[in-house]
Amino acid sequence: MMIITTTPNIEGKEIAEYKGMVFGEIVQGVDFIKDIGASFRNFFGGRSKGYEQELIMGRAEALAEMSERARDLGADAIVGCKMDYEALGENGMMLMITVSGTAVKLK
Repeated sequence: MMIITTTPNIEGKEIAEYKGMVFGEIVQGVDFIKDIGASFRNFFGGRSKGYEQELIMGRAEALAEMSERARDLGADAIVGCKMDYEALGENGMMLMITVSGTAVKLK
């Protein structure tokens, strides 16, 4: 399993080699039905489970993509991980999730 952390090191582990920066990006459209539900919740208040689920799935995909790229470099961990979210397109109908970090080989 790939260790991914926001910290610059991993407690109890020593970094043997820095393999380089790795990224994971995903751009996904928001489902029309979920968008209608979110509009009602925006008007009346409350959480949008549909949008939250989109974020959860998108985040998992971006992390998996970054992990795969780190494995391709021979890394077994990623340190200094950072994640960003952005709404794109007309009326913010697309969600972009980017994640980055430094791939490392541990001793």
